[in-house]
Amino acid sequence: MKPDIQRELIPPDDALRLIGALNAMKAKFNDYAQRWQLLDESGHVPAEPSYTELLGHATGAQDLSRDVLRLTGEFAASPHSTNRAGRTTLAHLATASTFSAHAASHFAETAEAALGLPRSSRLTDQRYVTNRMVIDHASARAFLRRTSESLRDAAKELEDHLDFHRFLSTLTPQQSPALAPPRPSSRRR
Repeated sequence: MKPDIQRELIPPDDALRLIGALNAMKAKFNDYAQRWQLLDESGHVPAEPSYTELLGHATGAQDLSRDVLRLTGEFAASPHSTNRAGRTTLAHLATASTFSAHAASHFAETAEAALGLPRSSRLTDQRYVTNRMVIDHASARAFLRRTSESLRDAAKELEDHLDFHRFLSTLTPQQSPALAPPRPSSRRR
């Protein structure tokens, strides 16, 4: 294999390890986007939303975001981030980092609004705060889903890269020694 092509390849073990980490994170983000709910079964905001529960959404999202940022930073520092597949993977990870940070901030704003709800004396103020909570929480969950999609796209890029590895391995000759051509016999008849 040519040295230029070899430099462009991410070792399969490294790619597989990263794909596993990305798929695990993707599943977490999807799970929390489904699990963390603001509205009750009837589709309404509870009369007294739990600040503690909503703050739990924010801290959980912050922890997830930190994990994505850490993974993105580690990949960016690796030599794999400089080739074509690595740059594309890094772009997806950077997007996931941004989305996950937005999710955490929107969950925090939802929790903050929950604290202000009981202090709202006028019905108009209560509706405004309630609507803001619903929008912030829905936005946060959407950012969790978009983070999951970016992680999925990063894993897909690496899977495609592994397919490229497999393709190249079919093109390169096997490393078995070639048989030497038979020597002419030195015996005369």
